Amino acid sequence: MISYISGIYAGHSTDAVVIECGGIGFCIRVPETVLNRLPAKNSEFKLYTYLHVKEDAMQLYGFISKEEQEMFELLIGVSGIGPKGALGILSALSMDTLRFAIYAQDAKTIAKAPGIGIKTAQKMILELKDKISLADTLGEQSAMVSADAVDSKTNANRAEAIEALTALGFSASEAVKAVSGVKDIETLSTEAIIKAALKKTL
Repeated sequence: MISYISGIYAGHSTDAVVIECGGIGFCIRVPETVLNRLPAKNSEFKLYTYLHVKEDAMQLYGFISKEEQEMFELLIGVSGIGPKGALGILSALSMDTLRFAIYAQDAKTIAKAPGIGIKTAQKMILELKDKISLADTLGEQSAMVSADAVDSKTNANRAEAIEALTALGFSASEAVKAVSGVKDIETLSTEAIIKAALKKTL
């Protein structure tokens, strides 16, 4: 497998970029996150890559970050989601939004991606929810969450707050993200968590 390609950015199309390396121009399919961050032409450019091999073709897919490339591999491992669908998901949803949606089992948010229906989104959640760690989902909040993990009351308050926010119209992933950003959550009541979360969203 080709882990990454580093060379000269030579141009792009609507869904691919060309990187010249060693006198060869590599055409690499990419999500919009890459197209939105292209360097000046003829500048050095590096993409983490995945080589997809089929009976009749080989195609490189490229990503700005290693974590995005790893997420792409997880997505294409889901039955019914091919490379095109995975690129669509990564183009429509940020890594944070996608992780939160999987963790919160928020199929509606995932189904916003082109070509991904509710049933496919639900299948994706089912197959990936155990492969997305809570630490990765919450980023800087992970240390706080780990410390809280044994506190059933804190977890109950957090769950009630998330449920209340979804009742107010937040998507499940938005509610999880808002509640996870509340500081000193272990000292707060459910009502206080909800108020703090709402302040963060305003």
